[in-house]
Amino acid sequence: MPMNLDAVGAVAGPFTVTWSPDDALLYALGVGAGQDDPLAELAFTTENSDGVEQRVLPTFGAILTGFRAPSDGSAKPRLDLGTFDPAHLVHAEQSVALSRALPTAGTIEVTTRLEGIYDKGSGALVVSETEGRLPDDAEDSPTVVTRSAIFIRGEGGFGIKGPSDPWHVAERDPDLVLDASTRADQALLYRLSGDHNPLHSDPAFAARAGFPRPILHGMCTYGVVARVLLGALADGDPDRFASISGRFSKPVFPGDRLQVSVWQDSDETRFRVTGREGAVVLDRGTFRVR
Repeated sequence: MPMNLDAVGAVAGPFTVTWSPDDALLYALGVGAGQDDPLAELAFTTENSDGVEQRVLPTFGAILTGFRAPSDGSAKPRLDLGTFDPAHLVHAEQSVALSRALPTAGTIEVTTRLEGIYDKGSGALVVSETEGRLPDDAEDSPTVVTRSAIFIRGEGGFGIKGPSDPWHVAERDPDLVLDASTRADQALLYRLSGDHNPLHSDPAFAARAGFPRPILHGMCTYGVVARVLLGALADGDPDRFASISGRFSKPVFPGDRLQVSVWQDSDETRFRVTGREGAVVLDRGTFRVR
């Protein structure tokens, strides 16, 4: 069945999602907080350290709005994209913007709108935008806004082209290069935050998708990189985080080491992430702080 182009503009939700301090701690561990030094990021990994207030990593907002089930136990509303082999679906792009830091616990109202379905020749790019509103949010200022694009191989050919992306980096060496590590069991821990896609845990499913073994969640790589950038560019302070975006370009395998190259300009910071053998794994990145 071809992509359901009539679904563009459709809305899923609203529904509510509730989280606890332990949920935020588990997410932080899943994206590597405390991994290299257990005492270095206690604000994200503990709730009872003397003199340390628990804080929430900003990209946890993408988990709340994209991967958590409704708090009332109902089925999560879904957009009707058509019928396709889920093994042909990959996460292509993601952005997360916050108007303020997330609390350690709460309830958020989530609404998703299908923004567009675009023809990329070899597949279809499906773009959606999700808003997450805390109870005291102003009507025009949701706490969380995420934008997500998925690529579905083999579903192109319908002729609708998407907008161009003006992203670029200056023609100079990076201003900063940061290292980030992942563990061999990273995907098994990260999946407990809500993304149970078997591509990241089931060898047979990964083989169907053309991989020799399960790959790391793109959003885990994304969270690792966001955490490292937050520490380097905003002193690890979630109150200073404004937004992050990036395009997933190559798979990362659990245990890979990553290198984050950063170019800082007056309006925003741009970054690119490389993995094994220097392959670019996260491209066209932007990171903004307040």
